[in-house]
Amino acid sequence: MHDRPVILSEYEVNSPDEMANFGKRLARIVGIGDVLFLIGDLGTGKTTLAQGLIGELAIETSEITSPTYNLVHVYTAEKFEIWHADLYRLKGPEQVIQLGLEDAFSHALTLVEWPDRMGEMAPKNRLDIVIKKTENGRNIALRAADSGDPEGWKGRLNGL
Repeated sequence: MHDRPVILSEYEVNSPDEMANFGKRLARIVGIGDVLFLIGDLGTGKTTLAQGLIGELAIETSEITSPTYNLVHVYTAEKFEIWHADLYRLKGPEQVIQLGLEDAFSHALTLVEWPDRMGEMAPKNRLDIVIKKTENGRNIALRAADSGDPEGWKGRLNGL
């Protein structure tokens, strides 16, 4: 086991379109049981990345929006569900339990914005997508959380 997340790769994007396209590329390598934590300050592009990913996989989508007020939106892909959660308004893990995210971790692709609200409930085998503002756009760092198998994610990310 690793004590700290392992950075697997980093990318630079310079526009919202590039962020959405990055999400579309991620869509090619994720599926059932994958948990992606979208980490970044307000306005860094977490939802834009999610929109690209979900738009690429979902069978039917009207408008893909941040689930800030509903907390969770569920979309249907060809062979699985996609759960998109925004925990910004929650105070802590005790409120997260009521959302049923732990069940989604095993049977859906789960995207979580503001995952720090989960505390110890955060699954260990996940991919953290850390987005930071830069002078010209955004830096995206992909890191394997304390999964014990960062090479599994690294192999999947190869060629992204």
